[in-house]
Amino acid sequence: MTEILKVSNLSKTFKLSLKQQRIEKTKEKKKTAVNNLSFSAYKGEIFGLLGPNGAGKTTVLRILSTMIKPDSGDALIDGVSVVAQSELVRSKIGFLTSELKLEEFFTPNYLFDFFSDLHKIPSEIRAERKQELFDKFGINDFSEVKVANLSTGMKQKVSLVISLVHNPEIIIFDEPTNGLDVLTAKVVTDFLIELKQEGKTIIVSTHIFSIVEKICDRVGILIDGRMIICDTMENVTSQKSLEDVFFDVYAKVVGETK
Repeated sequence: MTEILKVSNLSKTFKLSLKQQRIEKTKEKKKTAVNNLSFSAYKGEIFGLLGPNGAGKTTVLRILSTMIKPDSGDALIDGVSVVAQSELVRSKIGFLTSELKLEEFFTPNYLFDFFSDLHKIPSEIRAERKQELFDKFGINDFSEVKVANLSTGMKQKVSLVISLVHNPEIIIFDEPTNGLDVLTAKVVTDFLIELKQEGKTIIVSTHIFSIVEKICDRVGILIDGRMIICDTMENVTSQKSLEDVFFDVYAKVVGETK
């Protein structure tokens, strides 16, 4: 297997406001979101990052997508450092998160062209790529509708398409089915499998066991910013369901911290 992502000793802390301290029920002024994290992902696989809310999944993906820098450690994406070579990393990846909102004044057509320009996609390739993706996700009838007037599912589809304008080899998705109805969620998960069959590498975070079991080749279980288990789905679920494995390790980790 060809290693395409190598995460080495990543750590990230955040300062907590008084309000956040009350929400977290702590007097600590800092929270460790990612704690000395290391793992690898390989070409042509779907790697699932599984954990409860607050486990550090989104922070890890933000670091990998160069949105934030780690306090320490690094990650190499196709041999390129997210810390030292962030611009080159961004040219290699597609990143989708429900927390990144589309500008509501613009249309899917305009946004696709705008992001294609950012990635310097030639016009003839852009047109072909747009047609392919708009057809696949049923965006054509809404291509000139302002984002503000699109349904939640259609907005997610447009976000997905825009993240893939440059046909990246490494795709990072944070909770790709969050807030979607079951039909749209199936379209998205089926598409992830298609991307894998094309040889793409996909890193996906979620807290939904069924999605991981359906689409992932390997899984990392993240709790309190630490990687508790990282192995193939076959090995992780050889004796128990993924849900049972998760709650077993979660109970053990929580018990150790009390």
